[in-house]
Formats: sequence, C-alpha cells, structure tokens
Amino acid sequence: MAITTQTMKNICLLDGGTGQEIYKRSKKPAHPLWSAKVMIDRPNIVKEVHKDFLKAGARILTINSYTVTPTRLRRDGEVEWFQKLQLQATEIALNARDELGSITEDVQIAACLPPLTGSYVPDERSFAEIKQEYEQIVALQEPIVDLFLIETIASIKEAKAASEAALESGKTVYLSFTLSDRQPNQLRSGESIHEALNAMIGYSLDAILFNCSFPETITKGMKSLQHLNIPFGGYANGFTTVEPLKPGETVGQLSARSDLDEEKYASHVMEWINVGASIVGGCCEVGPSHIEHLHKRIEEEVYGIVSSQKISQS
Repeated sequence: MAITTQTMKNICLLDGGTGQEIYKRSKKPAHPLWSAKVMIDRPNIVKEVHKDFLKAGARILTINSYTVTPTRLRRDGEVEWFQKLQLQATEIALNARDELGSITEDVQIAACLPPLTGSYVPDERSFAEIKQEYEQIVALQEPIVDLFLIETIASIKEAKAASEAALESGKTVYLSFTLSDRQPNQLRSGESIHEALNAMIGYSLDAILFNCSFPETITKGMKSLQHLNIPFGGYANGFTTVEPLKPGETVGQLSARSDLDEEKYASHVMEWINVGASIVGGCCEVGPSHIEHLHKRIEEEVYGIVSSQKISQS
C-alpha cells in the first residue's frame, strides 16, 4: 500500500443502507437482530429492497447478514440460526439479481463481514477469538459471493482479524472503517486514521473505505486516503447521531437527519469522487432514491459506472 497519487474516471456504485431500509419497510418494532429478524419473518421485503437498489443503479449488492454473527445470535437469538441465515441472505441477494435479468449482468454480490458484537464500539475479545469468528463467516460465504466487504470496523485489531480471514479466500476484499464524528481523524476506538492505515500496509487489500459516519466526517477523512495506490471511497449514514446505541440494543432509538435529501447526499459524495474516490454508495438512512440520484450525478459528471472488478483492473 505505497503512497502514490491516484486518479480514477470509473466509479463503482455500492448499494445504500439495506438494513435500515428493510427495517423501515417492515413497519415492526426494532429488534436487536435488526433486518435479520425481518428476513426471518418476511424475506420478500429483503429481496424487494435489494431489487430497488439494483434498479437505482448499484453495481455491488451486499447481503443482508450484518447481524448474523455467532456472538449476536447467541445474545439476541439462537446461535443455531447462523448457517441458515447466512445462506438465506446470500440466496435472497442472488435471486434479486437474477430476477432483474440483463440490467444486472455486471452486478457483484458482496459478503458482509461486520462488527461481531455490535456497531461503533471496539470488540474487547482477543485477536484469536475475533479472527476465528470471522473465519466461520468466510467459510460459509466464500464459495458463493464475488467479494468480501469488511464494514463498520471500529478498531485496528478487528480490521486485522477480519482482513486475515477474508484474504485467505483469495477473493477481492474491501475494508471499511467507521470514523468518530467527534474526532474525524480517528476511528471510533480512538486510534488515528494514520495508525490504522500504517497497520494495514502489509495486507493485500483491494480497497480502503470509510462508512457509517456523517458524510461531513467522511469528507474530512477522505483526505487521508487520496494518495493510496489502491481504490478508496466511502458510504455515509444519515443518522443524527449513533452515540445512544450500545451492543444488544436496537436502532429504534436512532433518528434520521432531516437535512440530508438526495441532492445534498450526492453533493457530499461528489466531493469524495473529486479527490479520487472510486467506490461510493450509502449506509444507514441512505435509500434507493438517494442511490438513484447519485447515479445520475455521477453520469452527469462524465464518469463511467462499472463493476468492482473493472475498478480493480483500472
């Protein structure tokens, strides 16, 4: 991961905040398993959300398995659900892509390697324990998915454990950190972006991203990525704050910003693209209409929208 200036004309467009969109469409009280609970009860909602993001122009579809980790299932559900729900999430994403036919010919399916215990707080367990759990997820997903998206990672330890597990698959691996909205130069663990990037130099990652922080936070953090010699980018959330949320609690206590409409969000993302970002999309509270509008803005700026494979080959 040597430091050289990178400019990209092609953009890979991720989907948006799939989990939050699924939860909102369910019109049910929030559950600690979030959109995975909806998938158990009403799987068709999950497929329709995937299809709406694809119709909006997304070229990477991330499976709905964010809370399907052994640790979370042990705490909030049944650990015996792990394999079934992981595979169900993958099957639904594949079916959504297949049902839309020719418009999804270059769409890739991304496995989700999330925080194992809860969002926004570092996992306090040993490196070995964390890596072993990521390996369980990778073993189920590797034969089916096109790439691995390690996302919303709050600490260097988790980033290393997830990266080692995912890289063993031999597939494309994207790593995405979540940043502190109070201190945009830091991960939510308090470790600096500089420390995190230095810690990952020895890992053959295919992209580095920032996600699930304010768009303004990611704009500030993006300056730290613009000289990497691998693709970089980001996808922000639209929450007013995430600070009330603790592991085992629900997103029902979080609220959406009222000032982040489709045009405003797209303008933030175009700032990232203008400094070299080539992989962009949306996180929580960024819906299909945001992605559709972003798709149009990217094309208006005379950028091509391509698959992650073509980004990696650029």
